[in-house]
Amino acid sequence: MARVVVDVMPKPEILDPQGKAVHGALPRLGFDGVVDVRQGKRFELEIDGEATEEKLAEVHKIAETLLSNPVIEDYAIHVEGSSGAGKHSA
Repeated sequence: MARVVVDVMPKPEILDPQGKAVHGALPRLGFDGVVDVRQGKRFELEIDGEATEEKLAEVHKIAETLLSNPVIEDYAIHVEGSSGAGKHSA
């Protein structure tokens, strides 16, 4: 069994009000030096067997159609526990 992680973030040109709210709260809580905050979502998918190219292609379809809104969000896929192998983005 393999764990595939899909990280979904707002595209850079899209406003992120939740990230801005966190960024504004940090100095009030005594945390300085953070230049920007963007808030996204993380999905962990457990798949049967190895994370083959075919299975990763299916995860891309899942990310595009269900986990993200491609108009306003980007996503990145990686296989957890692998050393950089299996990293994909859209």
